[in-house]
Amino acid sequence: MASTRSNARLIRFGIFALVLIGCGYILTRGSSFQPPSYQSSGSSSADSAPVAQVKQPAAAANKGVDVPTGKARGPLQKYRQVEGQQPEAIPQKDIPEDYTTKDKIKATFVTLARNSDLYSLAESIRHVEDRFNKKFHYDWVFLNDADFDDNFKETVSGLVSGTAKFGKIPKEHWSYPEWIDQEKAALVREQMREKKIIYGHSESYRHMCRFESGFFWRQELLNDYDYYWRVEPDIKLFCDIDYDVFKWMKDNNKSYGFTISLPEYKETIPTLWKTTKEFIDKNPQYLAENNLMEWVSDDKGETYNGCHFWSNFEIGSLAFWRSDAYRKYFEHLDKAGGFFYERWGDAPVHSIAAALFLPRDQVHFFEDVGYYHVPFTNCPVDKDVRLARNCNCDPNKDFTWRGYSCTTKYYTLNAFKRQKGWEKYTA
Repeated sequence: MASTRSNARLIRFGIFALVLIGCGYILTRGSSFQPPSYQSSGSSSADSAPVAQVKQPAAAANKGVDVPTGKARGPLQKYRQVEGQQPEAIPQKDIPEDYTTKDKIKATFVTLARNSDLYSLAESIRHVEDRFNKKFHYDWVFLNDADFDDNFKETVSGLVSGTAKFGKIPKEHWSYPEWIDQEKAALVREQMREKKIIYGHSESYRHMCRFESGFFWRQELLNDYDYYWRVEPDIKLFCDIDYDVFKWMKDNNKSYGFTISLPEYKETIPTLWKTTKEFIDKNPQYLAENNLMEWVSDDKGETYNGCHFWSNFEIGSLAFWRSDAYRKYFEHLDKAGGFFYERWGDAPVHSIAAALFLPRDQVHFFEDVGYYHVPFTNCPVDKDVRLARNCNCDPNKDFTWRGYSCTTKYYTLNAFKRQKGWEKYTA
């Protein structure tokens, strides 16, 4: 009897073991997960050259990868709307169906951040990766005026699908130039604090604006790239981008792309336009034909209306910032001292330069990206566009067609047809 029970137990154990082995086999065959491989290229001290910590994306390590077919191959096509005539499609070169990641261009994301920004930045990276970069694996350059700590580098390296690179900004790019009277600058900050001007009291904000205006594109880590996409902490992307936006910009000869535009606080830039006109008077050769002067000035260049592209989102050509026109323009502004004696922002500086030194057809509005940076939202108001681009934003929060937006002026000057239903979202 005992022998019979023992045999029964052995049989049950054997059956149970076979079931476990079978389940393990099925689960193993059904899983396609491959852990990412990491490679670190050295270490750095505070004064050494920028060093990249590398995460090699497994999917794109050795071969080109197809992006999803049947998806949008470019941004929404623009149409020229002339009264009394049918809208005329403006030609654009969309990404070909046979595109693979072997066709990528030299481009990167650029983020200025500090160690304390890590987790708000992590959410931004997750949005960009999920909506765009997981398909393309573009690099990501992180810049800081101090050293990034190991926690920051390890965390963001694990989030990005391309190569993460970390650079420390040279002191001369984040400090007072010798011609600035620092006591005068301090008095200005005190006065702006009393007037409750936004960021008027902040010294670090001024260094940031000067850096983004004149030095981000000079960083050694950017020397290998032709295009960039600026990403900041606490941003969101609401729509899928299934095409290589960098290659599209290059193929269509676009130098600057934006999602939101609005007027600048006049109290922060009282002499910016006067200083700009001085530069133009001395260098008229840099004004582009068919530029966007009418977008930044309502009186043929006499005054500045404040319109600017919100530069926390920029997709652009680094060649533009490296051009003689922009370099000399920045140097002229820098010598005037307005970054410290007033509170000139990089957004109006970039915008005025793009509006004056680029032909208007090289400036592109991405109306179908779906973007948020507190407190403004870009969301396609056309339901068909939101469905096609898999957007999850509320069109009632879209800023594009509001009275305070400068994008309506951009559409009017270019005679572009507006999105279906835009008139319902103007209040």
